[in-house]
Amino acid sequence: MARYLVIVESPAKVKTIKKFLGSNYQVAASNGHVRDLPRSQMGIDVDNDFEPKYITIRGKGELLASLRKAAKAADVVYLATDPDREGEAISWHLISALKLDPSKTRRISFNEITKDAVKGSFKKARDIDMGLVDAQQARRALDRLVGYSISPVLWAKVKRGLSAGRVQSVALRIISDRENEIAEFVPEEYWTLNAVFDVDGKGTKLTAKYFGEGDKKRTINSETEVKSIIDEISEGRFEIAELKDGQRVRKAPFPFTTSTLQQEANKVLGFAAAKTMRIAQQLYEGVEIRKQGTIGLITYLRTDSTRISESAQVAARDYINRRFGEDYLAETIKSKKDAGRIQDAHEAIRPTDITREPSMVKEFLTRDQYRLYQLIWKRFTASQMASAVYKTASAKINAGKQVFTASSSRISFKGFLEVYELSDVEKEENLLPASLKQDSTLEFREFEKEQHFTQAPPHYTEASLVKALEELGIGRPSTYAPTIATILARHYVTKEGRSIFMTELGEVVNRIMIQSFPEIVDVNFTANMETRLDKVEEGEIEWKSVLRDFYPEFREHVEVAQKDLEKVKVADEVSDEICDLCGRNMVIKYGPHGKFLACPGFPECKNTKPFLEKAGVKCPSCGGEVVYKRTKKGRLYYGCENAPECDFMSWFKPAEEKCPKCGSYMMIKGKKKVCSSGTCGFSK
Repeated sequence: MARYLVIVESPAKVKTIKKFLGSNYQVAASNGHVRDLPRSQMGIDVDNDFEPKYITIRGKGELLASLRKAAKAADVVYLATDPDREGEAISWHLISALKLDPSKTRRISFNEITKDAVKGSFKKARDIDMGLVDAQQARRALDRLVGYSISPVLWAKVKRGLSAGRVQSVALRIISDRENEIAEFVPEEYWTLNAVFDVDGKGTKLTAKYFGEGDKKRTINSETEVKSIIDEISEGRFEIAELKDGQRVRKAPFPFTTSTLQQEANKVLGFAAAKTMRIAQQLYEGVEIRKQGTIGLITYLRTDSTRISESAQVAARDYINRRFGEDYLAETIKSKKDAGRIQDAHEAIRPTDITREPSMVKEFLTRDQYRLYQLIWKRFTASQMASAVYKTASAKINAGKQVFTASSSRISFKGFLEVYELSDVEKEENLLPASLKQDSTLEFREFEKEQHFTQAPPHYTEASLVKALEELGIGRPSTYAPTIATILARHYVTKEGRSIFMTELGEVVNRIMIQSFPEIVDVNFTANMETRLDKVEEGEIEWKSVLRDFYPEFREHVEVAQKDLEKVKVADEVSDEICDLCGRNMVIKYGPHGKFLACPGFPECKNTKPFLEKAGVKCPSCGGEVVYKRTKKGRLYYGCENAPECDFMSWFKPAEEKCPKCGSYMMIKGKKKVCSSGTCGFSK
């Protein structure tokens, strides 16, 4: 009979952790939360000092009975839920739900699911950290007060099914503010002027950019100014007034935090934040590796720290020294400092074993798991490596009072770039010719002038929105992905490619929030609330005091909104599709599984149809429209509007053109067009 019971959150961890422990240990899973606030009501008794009403989650009865039986037979129960606020709260709820004896209940946590980490956690067993629990209770209560108070207002004034939240409403406002900034942007004209020279009479070309007059940099705002500059120097001589050689270093990037992982995975792999977190969770909980069993490949995925444990640094330095040589070792390893916002509860996200290279486990991972693991492995390895070194050269070219400059840089030592290629690494172009000499005269060839206009700021992507939320101190690592998923699911925003756009519904909800609940959508207020929650965790303030300070004024705003707000009607988008039953133009509506077409004559006419969104290309098989479709599991693919008569389908968007080599249709894969035949191999 097992003497010890270890309770984890996820069933995926049970087999892995059991393997690390002896026969005296039984490992079981709680399957996440076992108690929560009721869904049918607010669950916060505002008249009884904000006392929360916790109930057992429906469907957990049989599981809890099994856990109680196991706990009763055990000498000690170890609660090994995730190492964060939510995990601490789950452990606290387990004590209550299982009626555990505090004297034989201990809390353990580990940042990675490896043998050393799991076994080492038992040596640091402790009591429940009520600071973490109370911070989670305060966050949960705040979110419930806001959501369950404002959502009914939106139902009454706009339509049912809408929601508002403490973090999601701020995210919506940030997106709306960017949309307004783009709409109000007025482009300004500017020009660039280059001078092209022949350096040695052998065709060696040098292009220099216009700088200004003397040491004063100048922006050229019109073609008239360009002509004035050219007229002034057209008869003059161009002389090299200054030549400089130098060196520049580029430091290695920090290892990933939750935020930076979501940003980079979105930019490099095209993953949505929710997808990144889902796959990272799989890598953390463990993947079945042949002859090794289930292995946790990365450390805990919810963190805002770039700190690395000493043992991980030692292992990394040993690996880098053996793999690349001593020159590639970083002199010192630093972590980012930001005491005002970083909790630093966990290490950065890293591989649990740096010697487990991505190629070694590729065959055991799905394509997406492999790509994300490779990204994490490369980023961590690079973070422990030496800086990249560039040799730089610059030339200052005088033409009377006017000054042109030319510069170049090239890598002299790759350092961390051997492992982790950055997207903005400088291209080695227009290198300064070796024949350039101080005070020598250049042979002028021509001027190159070009008109430009300043650009509006770009629409937010998931990556840039996560970055903005983090910089503003809105939410915590665990909240970014669900926040974005919520505003997409509510159809407050939509995505076109990777860009996020406000919908009409989102604009209406945002206007109501700004008008009636200004403190909820105030960035500084929300960031300050995060700081107060941190102080609850640290034991500096009592958790209910956060609610006492917030709720009275908030309730007044809710009452005013219920009384004074006028109803707003958001019109459904009208489609070109004609209702078969009554002849009306059908409208686009949203259901649990996405868009569908419905007759606006409801309830007299209840006709509905699937909504087929056109991809903008013709079907290669029959010439019909290619439309976006989804599998039962939600994966996007491209099909023909004439299905089932036409059986065309593709995981990649077809291009209009045919393969010049074999005649098959071309597909768009990333930045390439490739032949769809599978055997031809043509791409461009």
